[in-house]
Amino acid sequence: MPNSPSGFRLFCGRDAVGLAQKIASYTGRNVADALLETWPNGEVRVQLRENVRGANVFIVQTFGDHVNDRLWELLVMIDAARRASAAQITAVVPYFPYGKQEQKFRGREPITARLVADTVVCAGADRVLTVDLHQGAIQGFFNIPVDHLPSQAVMAEELRKEGLCGKDLVVVSPDSGGVDRAMNLASRLGSSIAVVFKRHPEDAPTEAETIDVVGALEGKKALILDDMILGGSTLITAAEAVLEKGAAKVYGCVTHPVLCGDSPQKVADSVLEELIVSDSLPLPPGTPDKIRVVTLSRLLGDAIERIHSNTSVSEIIG
Repeated sequence: MPNSPSGFRLFCGRDAVGLAQKIASYTGRNVADALLETWPNGEVRVQLRENVRGANVFIVQTFGDHVNDRLWELLVMIDAARRASAAQITAVVPYFPYGKQEQKFRGREPITARLVADTVVCAGADRVLTVDLHQGAIQGFFNIPVDHLPSQAVMAEELRKEGLCGKDLVVVSPDSGGVDRAMNLASRLGSSIAVVFKRHPEDAPTEAETIDVVGALEGKKALILDDMILGGSTLITAAEAVLEKGAAKVYGCVTHPVLCGDSPQKVADSVLEELIVSDSLPLPPGTPDKIRVVTLSRLLGDAIERIHSNTSVSEIIG
């Protein structure tokens, strides 16, 4: 891909070095130099070591184990770019932190996703680029433009390479909220869909109990599609229920591999044949081979170039 006009800077946070380098390689650009340190008392120190005056600045950040530290790092980098007179600052956050806290489920709870949106805007971001928000309505928490990219086209390409497509495959939504996402991917793959109906016990909200599975699964390969995996109970419970309904094999496809605690080992020990995830987050050390990574660098790189050249981003959302 040829370089766009001058006035472009691509920075990254400490967790996002790998993804940023892939984006830079795809777009034919370089990752700009920045000093990122933590003082002994835990405070973040940032210095952008390249001139950004009048430039379109893109800051790539991902959120692994230290979500709050990386969020604050992003905010400080945005502030540094704003105070250095950048023309436009885009926060490139494929995984939006606190996205599951987008509404009040019980009394006296915060809406933390809105708080994160407010702080990103307050820090000085002019635009946000993200992938597969937990709820699309989170876009409305911002009063700046948000480019919300679906990962289905990227995932569909990889799934077809593995032969996971056509009438022998059923795309399974692990809950009623993911039906639209499952229908989109099933349409791309020429497959049918099924839905798992579940509930979360009051005394264990991170656990999932399957109520029923609706769809024709007998003798088919099943692909459970979700936006994120945290502890793994939703995905693994759904996989077991799908096999009980007669599926021959079951696979997982998840955009954001949060993978808390011992969830990688749970996936390794589960009935899943394979779990396909994106590189929106760095994988924990020692992640088993059953978890395979698909890069979002081309999707994000194309969007970044279009934002920089002020052309339509929606045209790449196929």
